[in-house]
Amino acid sequence: MRYNKQLILTGVIISSLLVKANAEVTLPKVIANNMVLQRNKAVPIWGNAAAGEAVTVTFHNQSKKTQADASGHWQVSLDAMPASATPSNMVIAGSNTIHLQNILVGEVWLCSGQSNMEYSMRKNSKVTVPPGVTDWPVNEIDSAHNPAIRIFLVDRKKMNPDPKHEGWSVAEDSALRSFSAAGYFFAKKLYNELHVPIGMISSAIPGSRIEPWASRDAFEASPYFKNKADTTRKIEGDPGKFYDVMIKPLAPFALKGFLWYQGETNCFLAETLQYTYKMQALIKEWRSIWLDQTLPFYYVQIAPFEYSKSKDPKVVLTPETLPQFWEAQTLALQIPHTGEIVTTDLNDKPGELHPHFKWEIGRRLALWALANDYGRKDIVPSGPLYQQMKITGNKIELSFTYTGNGLTSADGKPLQCFTIAGADGKFVPAEAVITNNKVLVSAPAITAPKAVRFSWNETDKSNFYNKNGLPAVPFRTDNPLTGKLQNQ
Repeated sequence: MRYNKQLILTGVIISSLLVKANAEVTLPKVIANNMVLQRNKAVPIWGNAAAGEAVTVTFHNQSKKTQADASGHWQVSLDAMPASATPSNMVIAGSNTIHLQNILVGEVWLCSGQSNMEYSMRKNSKVTVPPGVTDWPVNEIDSAHNPAIRIFLVDRKKMNPDPKHEGWSVAEDSALRSFSAAGYFFAKKLYNELHVPIGMISSAIPGSRIEPWASRDAFEASPYFKNKADTTRKIEGDPGKFYDVMIKPLAPFALKGFLWYQGETNCFLAETLQYTYKMQALIKEWRSIWLDQTLPFYYVQIAPFEYSKSKDPKVVLTPETLPQFWEAQTLALQIPHTGEIVTTDLNDKPGELHPHFKWEIGRRLALWALANDYGRKDIVPSGPLYQQMKITGNKIELSFTYTGNGLTSADGKPLQCFTIAGADGKFVPAEAVITNNKVLVSAPAITAPKAVRFSWNETDKSNFYNKNGLPAVPFRTDNPLTGKLQNQ
């Protein structure tokens, strides 16, 4: 009997400790010391507590009160605030009190994708600088000591509430070594232009396809995939695997927008239009969980690589597999509030799947943000983008958007990587000449031209740019992926 009483007493003590532990206010990993909050929009702060528990959040002369719902979830919304580089503290009070320190207000972006987005500053620092080159920022870690740039690296195994409220760091030293190089250089460019705090969240997994970054429901809601019978369009690749643990837990942390660098793994599968619709499904879902379908989504066109020389590919790959994938990526520009950067000039070794130049990747992504989201009308964010063609005698005249300060040859030599075909569809090398901010394409053997292709090979590296220093987008005028994307 005495033994049973001891067991009962022990059970009561354990139960009371569990109740006390469960009653404590907890925060998601992303709400922590050193974070940056998004300026000029409402800022959600949320967490868990005991059902019905009163919770108060105090920050920047604001005090917001709420109660946890029946499941223990609570959320408040801080009023929009201007940028502030002065560190401030936040207090979250319920049955326990949490003090978060060194918080700034500025611009927050989420970057995601596979290995080229995950490519860390540690790897960047090991890049070999070519002889005579002085503008490669490979020693950035040694000089990066800007307390206004903060970084948060998502670890899919460590996204549970953290009693120490760590995760955000100043972009320097060991924390920066592990962080996305493209994401950091994007932040550096933004800071240099805006002079406000910048917060970067990196959530990327090497080798990942696009499918794990959105839920199965998101894909099945797409008219393109709904009721599709052929196996090439079925959604495989573990839908939701990374979305559930590396994206969804971040919402609704207030953001300015998204950066995306992924596609190599799907290119190995020779995907084209289906990839465009996968991007559309992902973008819509991410915007939905952040409750804003206007959030910008800027993405990187994958770099030149010899896919056709891959060993044991799952499908047949040719030198045109990559250009066809580029075309599918470019088609995603039809999705509102998107932008694409071209990287055909950013791989010196066509056998290297992880090229350097991540500093330029970040800078070019920042051009889209500056031009579209920060009112910099003087900035041209893209290289020439094919618009239309007109046959004029034995030549084809090409028109472009994003011509900026004018079309040009980057090295002063004749334009490269243009081919032209007649009615037989056989493409031959062509002469391309810039005339009145258009390009005239011709070849002696083609007297009645029908179509033009540009950079239509996996290793093409053209010198066709605008005078703003950005390379032209690869394209073909024959049988392209065109037309309007179906709305979801």
